[in-house]
Amino acid sequence: MTAFFRSLLYAAIFYPATVAWLLVGVPISILGPGPMLGVVLSWVEFHHWLVTHVLGIRIRVDGKIPPGCHLIAVKHQSMLETMEMVRIANLPVIVLKKELADIPLFGWMTWRYGVIAVERSAGARALRSLVEEGRRATATGRPVVIYPEGTRVRVGERPPLKSGFAALYRALGLPVVPVAVDSGRLWGRGFVHRSGMVTLKVGETIPACLGRKEVEARVHAAINALELAPEARA
Repeated sequence: MTAFFRSLLYAAIFYPATVAWLLVGVPISILGPGPMLGVVLSWVEFHHWLVTHVLGIRIRVDGKIPPGCHLIAVKHQSMLETMEMVRIANLPVIVLKKELADIPLFGWMTWRYGVIAVERSAGARALRSLVEEGRRATATGRPVVIYPEGTRVRVGERPPLKSGFAALYRALGLPVVPVAVDSGRLWGRGFVHRSGMVTLKVGETIPACLGRKEVEARVHAAINALELAPEARA
């Protein structure tokens, strides 16, 4: 089966199934966090099955997310890692753009699940909200996942980290677990996703309370650990 037809089949199954999950999950979320988290986990496990068996993408996790409350900083190249991190980080709180939290039904589920929605155009007000919500999130004992580059980037791009990462790191006083990914090689911005191996590389935990320049440099290097040098990509 070609990559196009694999991708078409994936989309034809995943998106209608997601609507069904939402229709079930919204009323279940009223029963409390336990049943609702179970719905979310079943959804991401279903997506993992589709990625593996329909798209033919194998996922290798190099390293392990440590237990406990951490700030997990992840390279962002595709939707794949946003789904996989829910599985491998044991249902973390997730920092995401507010536009996603405003989607009907889906937005309701994200709020009930536990997200920190950032309005990227709000400047200093967004940073204050990020810190306040981050503190509430860590009170639950769950790790917090942030995509510190602020948006999805292409393979080979290594933009500087957004200021929200440093603000959250300083305010929460948590160690950082960096995660590098290379999903963009197979799962680009287009419709077609190619089969192959995707690696999520969990880096060495970075201690809390470092200076901004040091922690940003260490996180930036760690989340880009799987990026190929320009000459290697040529």
